[in-house]
Amino acid sequence: MMEKTVKRGNRTGFTTGACSAAAARAATLGLLNGSVPDSVECLLPNGQSVSFAVIEGLREEDRAHAVIIKDAGDDPDCTHGASMTADVRLLPDAPGEVRLLGGDGVGVVTMPGLGLEVGGPAINPVPRRNIEENVRLAGAALLAHSGLEVTISVPGGQAMAKKTLNARLGILGGISILGTTGIVKPYSTAAYRASVVQGVQVAATTGTGTVVLTTGGRTEKFVMAEFPHLPEACFVQMGDFLRYALDTAVESQLPRVIIGGMIGKLTKIAQGETITHANRAEVDTGLLADLAAELGVEEAVCSDIRANETARYAGERLGALGLGVAFHRALAQKVVATITERYPTAFELKVLVCDFDGQKIAEFP
Repeated sequence: MMEKTVKRGNRTGFTTGACSAAAARAATLGLLNGSVPDSVECLLPNGQSVSFAVIEGLREEDRAHAVIIKDAGDDPDCTHGASMTADVRLLPDAPGEVRLLGGDGVGVVTMPGLGLEVGGPAINPVPRRNIEENVRLAGAALLAHSGLEVTISVPGGQAMAKKTLNARLGILGGISILGTTGIVKPYSTAAYRASVVQGVQVAATTGTGTVVLTTGGRTEKFVMAEFPHLPEACFVQMGDFLRYALDTAVESQLPRVIIGGMIGKLTKIAQGETITHANRAEVDTGLLADLAAELGVEEAVCSDIRANETARYAGERLGALGLGVAFHRALAQKVVATITERYPTAFELKVLVCDFDGQKIAEFP
């Protein structure tokens, strides 16, 4: 049976970038006014103005400190509840400048391909601009005669980062400061999608000309064993985000794409789905029945496959008939044909199929 759709909440939340900008604005106001406010209005990248509660504020001589708690709404991730912290310091010798630094718990970029300076903090371009914009709006009077140094930190960020793909992307020692609008929509998985795009961009800098896309940890372990000569940065867990991964591969001019997967996700890709989440589309078991028919399987079995709700059933029926390898190879071939139709001549494509234990069944070509 297919899993039932889980009813989700719909409360929106805020990105790490938005919360960092709010903390930076609050700390800047603390420097300007002598005390950090209990709440702060922050301009988000999407142009919206939102009030954030400041849970900790301190002003000492030429510096101020403010903390905003990240509320991810009904899209909780590992950064939900994080203390997004900003420390702002006056720079008397640099009037008009805003310098942005990463402190404890913010990752450091160690590899090219992210559009960020190697050795610098993992604060993405949109949050970077948004933090500076809010600091300039709040601190215009200060900037007339002094510069401002803004340090963003996230206590516990190193532990949070272990639950992300940051290390694979060459971001070490903490989380990334992310967000393109400032708003997190429930179960939009925007942060994961962004990490997929970044992963493909990093793969493009390895010099191998290859990115290996997988749907999860089991399939990644499988393809890593198949291609032990490739560096770890070539492997990207794209999850359900095939379209974003392939579009980025094209933009990055990667000549070779390898996809590793199991029958369920591969069937969705073969049928033309580019977002393969369970709630977005059902598996087209009719497609699998047609593949079985092309292999000469009797109509009664094909009808059973067509009537069943899962792709796994088709694989097991064909396996019992001794046609498992041929069937999964035909599915891989269909995946190649479907993707090639969408991305003609964009890249060389290979598809590998594994079973539910992560053991190889077939590949094409």
